Formats: sequence, structure tokens, C-alpha cells
Amino acid sequence: MPVLSRAERPRTGVFVVALCVAISSLVATGTLAREFRAADTQTEGYPTVQALRYMGSLIAERTSGRHEIKVFHSRQLGEEKETIEQTRAGAIDLNRTNVALIGNFVPAMNVLAMPFLFRSIEHMQKVLDGPVGNEILGSFEPFGFVGLAFYDSGARSIYNGVRPVRSVADLKGLRIRVQQSELMSEMIRSLGAEPVELPYGQVLTGLATHLIDGAENNWPSFVTTDHYKYAGYYTLTEHTMSPEVLVMSLKAWRSLSADDQKVFREAAQRSSQFMREKWRDLEEQSQRKAEAAGVTLIRDIDRKPFEDAMAGIYGKAQRNPDAAALIERIRKVE
Repeated sequence: MPVLSRAERPRTGVFVVALCVAISSLVATGTLAREFRAADTQTEGYPTVQALRYMGSLIAERTSGRHEIKVFHSRQLGEEKETIEQTRAGAIDLNRTNVALIGNFVPAMNVLAMPFLFRSIEHMQKVLDGPVGNEILGSFEPFGFVGLAFYDSGARSIYNGVRPVRSVADLKGLRIRVQQSELMSEMIRSLGAEPVELPYGQVLTGLATHLIDGAENNWPSFVTTDHYKYAGYYTLTEHTMSPEVLVMSLKAWRSLSADDQKVFREAAQRSSQFMREKWRDLEEQSQRKAEAAGVTLIRDIDRKPFEDAMAGIYGKAQRNPDAAALIERIRKVE
């Protein structure tokens, strides 16, 4: 170590003090450069993953490279249930998840996952893009998250490898995989099938080994995971149109300055529109691919008995005044 002369020591001391003040200021204003970790269970080319990367590019541009997002796709940080818990604890900064799973932590999300709640994709988007959606995103903080944006997830339908399902009676006895959600299990049970809660990454093996007879999901998930190779009957029940939601750890959010929080929120909203465009294209491609591979698409079903089977679920949900009010508000949106 070089020995400083008496003349150099005061100048060095001033420099060190100035450096400490500058660092303290950076920490206080949240302007220290940082790489934020984002989790997504979908594959690299999936619209939600592309949307997260698009959001990252917007943030990097707006902050002159000070903040960046590194996207961990394909369950690299764990299955969805695990990543939600890690996000809540602050170990993961951003997380794209389905509302049915995060509903285990944030009650309002269970309402969005209710079967046959939305009349169409257009109805769902109008709800989420309006005051109701903004209020729901604003309800996350008491549970350790910050709601940033909704992503589309299409309509979920039931598929299996045993027989075509044209009525509720055809579901009797089938073992159907559901997300790790009490609400989803209750829905399948109400239809007379046996729910099997499995992580998303285990569904293909479950179908291939006949641990399960089928599952329920949207067109892209049905095809990009190769489920269509083992489940040749796809019934267009469209029982849920539950969206995806992008959340941020409350700990990570509070590390940002007010200006940077605005950047993150605006970038998330823009990524939502970007995702919708990518989603529409993939949904059409996936359906064509499944049908070309010989999947039988059952469209001619009477949906009313499926909807009627949900009476118990709605009766239970509406015993909660907050849930009842939210359901009513959603249904009134034209």
C-alpha cells in the first residue's frame, strides 16, 4: 500500500467522504444499477416470456441501462407455486403467473379464476383494462406483491385421451389434471371428474404414463407442451378465461425511486399490449397444428349444464361480500 504524504491525506479524506455521500444518495434515490430477476414457467418463445423481455428492453432504454431484467423461463426458478412464494419473500423480483395460483395468496384473484365468469375474451379485456382491473392490481400490496399488469391467457378447455366429451356425463370418472388451486379442483369435481393437482411441468409425463386421463388449458399450452400427442380429444368448454398477472416483489418495488416505479409500471402496461398481439398469432397457429395432427375438436356442446354445475361454487364465493360485489361489477361491464 502506498504511504500518503501529509498533504495528500486531507484531499483523500475529502474524496472518500464525497464518494460515501454519493453512494448514500444513489441508494436513497433508488438509482443504483440493478439486474432484476423475472420468473416464467413457459418456454423461451412463449408470448409471456417475449413480453417480459420486451418490458426489460423498455426499462433499459428508459433508465439508460441502469436497470435490466433477466428472464428465467421454462421453470428455471421452479414451478409456479414455488416462484410465487419466492417472489413474496423477495428472492425473485418479477413473476408472471396465472391468477388461479396466486389466488392462494391474493383473494381477489380467485374471483377472476371463477368458471364461466367472462362472456368472451373481449369482455375480459374490457374489465381488466378498466377501473375494475386497476383496483384489483392495486390490492396486491398487503400480501407482499405489487400488481403491474394483466396478460391474456385465452380460454381454457378440457382435453383427454380416453373419449370425446360432449356432455357433463362424459366427464364422469376421468382423472383431470388441474392447477394447484382449491378452486380449480372444486370446479372439476363439480363436473363429475376427479381432479389431480399437478405442477405444470409434470403434466406431459402424467398423460404419457396414464397417471391422468386429461387436463384443461388453452390452445398454446396444449400444443407447445406436446400434450396434444397424448390427449386426442379437445372439448371447447372454454370454462375459464382467467388471465395471467405480472407481479413484482414488494421488497424489489420499494427499492426503486418514485420515478423508476413509474418507468416499471408503464413498461409493464406496454408489454401487456405487446403480449396480446403475440398471443393471438400463437393461438391460431396452435389450433391449426393440433387439428393437423389429428386431434378431434368437439365444438357442439350444450354449455348450460356445465355452467349449472358451478352453482355450488358461486354460492360459496358469494357468501363473501367482497367477492360477491366484485362478481356483480364484472358481470355489469358491457
